[in-house]
Amino acid sequence: MSDIRSTAGDLDVDLGKLFASLARNWLRILVVALVVAALAFMFASMAERHYRAETRLLIETRESIFTRPAPADSDRPILDEEGVASQVEVIGSTDILKKVASQLDLAKLPEFDPSAEMSTISRFLVMTGLKADPSEIPAEERVLKAFREKLNVYRVDRSRVIVIEFSSTDPKLAAAVPNAMADTYLAASREAKLASNLDATDWLEPEIADLDKRVKDAEARVADFRSQSDLLIGQNNAVLATQQLAELSSELSRVRAGRASSEATAESMRKVLQQGGSIDALPEVLSSPLIQRLRERQVQLKADIADLSTTLLGNHPRIRALNSQLADLDVQIRREAQNVLRSVETQAKTAQLRETQITAELNRLKAESARAGEQEVELRALEREAAAQRHLLETYMTRYREAASRQDRNYLPPDARVFSRAVVPSEPYFPKMVPIVGAAFVASLLLMAVGTLLRELFSGRAMRPAPGARFEPVVQVAMPLAAQTAQDDEMADTISEPGTGGSGTETEPTVEAVPLSLVASAAKVTVHTLGEIGVEHAAEKLIASGASRAIFVSPEGDEAAATAVLVARAVADSGLRVLLMDLTASGAASKPMLDSSRYPGITNLLTAQAQFTDVIHTDYYSECHIMPVGTADPARAMRAADRLPIILESLARAYDIVVVECGPSDADDIRRLVGEATEVLLSLLEPEDEVVAAAENLRAGGYHDVILVTPIGSDLPTRPVPGRSVA
Repeated sequence: MSDIRSTAGDLDVDLGKLFASLARNWLRILVVALVVAALAFMFASMAERHYRAETRLLIETRESIFTRPAPADSDRPILDEEGVASQVEVIGSTDILKKVASQLDLAKLPEFDPSAEMSTISRFLVMTGLKADPSEIPAEERVLKAFREKLNVYRVDRSRVIVIEFSSTDPKLAAAVPNAMADTYLAASREAKLASNLDATDWLEPEIADLDKRVKDAEARVADFRSQSDLLIGQNNAVLATQQLAELSSELSRVRAGRASSEATAESMRKVLQQGGSIDALPEVLSSPLIQRLRERQVQLKADIADLSTTLLGNHPRIRALNSQLADLDVQIRREAQNVLRSVETQAKTAQLRETQITAELNRLKAESARAGEQEVELRALEREAAAQRHLLETYMTRYREAASRQDRNYLPPDARVFSRAVVPSEPYFPKMVPIVGAAFVASLLLMAVGTLLRELFSGRAMRPAPGARFEPVVQVAMPLAAQTAQDDEMADTISEPGTGGSGTETEPTVEAVPLSLVASAAKVTVHTLGEIGVEHAAEKLIASGASRAIFVSPEGDEAAATAVLVARAVADSGLRVLLMDLTASGAASKPMLDSSRYPGITNLLTAQAQFTDVIHTDYYSECHIMPVGTADPARAMRAADRLPIILESLARAYDIVVVECGPSDADDIRRLVGEATEVLLSLLEPEDEVVAAAENLRAGGYHDVILVTPIGSDLPTRPVPGRSVA
């Protein structure tokens, strides 16, 4: 079937013959390649030499930790990636280009002035208005334009290295320009720093004078406010009132502690004396000098009584006198203890009075300290203002001294240095003789080889029949000329099988020796004896046989596909429901019925992109229905070719006859299309060998009742039938 394999698909590329054409034409290919290489050599020899040189700059800070005005806490580069990219633009700026052009006097060189030496072609283009006249452009712009075309400034990736590259026909100029640009850039950077430093000193000088006056005014306001508010400063830089308040608070705490201690002592002594307890347990009593002397006297009397008691009785006057003195001492001791108690009570009262006085003084100092605190807030604000002005003045003065010293000493190194200066190149970078000639030779070889292969391919000499399209040679049998008049009488099998050799292996078939006139007519005789009929007879035969499918094979290509169209229309005109399925690769059967090949069809149905109602259309010229090839990918559709029998079975139930046009197919191709009540028909335009081979192939495949149909005598309509709609 032609939707499975088109007519062009019957041919394969013979790679042996295709590449053999290169061997046959090797001399022509080599000569053309050598000629092109010679032309390239002449061009490279006559071309003007261009030289290229480059200067490399390293962007880095030139300041050391001893001269850097900023804090020397780091030695990192001052320029980041964006800063280095900005310096590339600065180097290629117009100002630097103008300075270098003026320094080297480039305007006098011919290669920087296009109007100096114009070729004849350029002058003609200028005269015709196709090109602007370079002389109308100012000389400075012409020089800058030519300068930029020869200049290339770029940054080396992942580094702070800038390359200044320049090309020229003069090797000395090629080295001088990048060196001059580097020097000019460094000088411009130094001048920019000098200008920035000068601007800084010019701005700082009046600012320092103004700040000096403001600092004096601020400090004067602080002193005036301090004297007016009586905010005397004591120790630890504290206001005197605040300091006194702190000291008095400490004194009050001490007095309160003493009073509490005196009251506690008096209370304990009072309880002991009232209860008649021993006063020896009272520390304050024991610490009294008088009581201590009385205790010593008491101890002495007790000792004397004890001594006398050894010799005298208790009623002895001496012992009684000593006992009387001892009793008086006890009374004196208790009286003296009462005096000590009163002394302690007096101390407590004195401490209480002192506490009262201190409390009053403390309250007064609190009020004064609160007032001083409010005034101190304002004083601190004035002091902060004065301190800020003083700090700013000191900073400005430091910067001014640094800027002035660097300006006086003229020490402002640029943030770049040249670490590789350009040298005069000894060899040109263009033209490169060997690469140009070699590339021209290889390219011409390739182009000539490709051209030779394409010519051989398009001429058809490198094509061979595909394996499935090889037909077995036919042995033509000579027949009488009278046999040419046979017309539809009976089927005659005049095609014999290829002979075999004596060894049993297949040998090449041979053609019997017959006159040339008989060989030319043998094909026609063979075809006629197969039973050739017309379109009307074929339609009647299909209707009479009750066939449900009609498989048309057209070995002669698209022109023979008209037979299936005419037969389908003839059957439809008889009143039967007929559908024509177009399985040709080019849509030869559906185009004359639909006037277009853009309708969805069998390929869309096989790829599940459409349904039956979407792929069945009506013939513009009859009542026949048509299912065209479709618009889907044929290769994808053929992966679902197993669905064709199911589709044909479904169509056979809906239509009386399903006509299938298969194009130049063989018995194997139509096998899956054949079902019950199927007729196989072979379209015939002219009696040729390929028709005979197709008929023999069908017979060998088991289709013995093949009907040969010719459309000769029937014409396809050239316009729609009047009264019918036309798409």
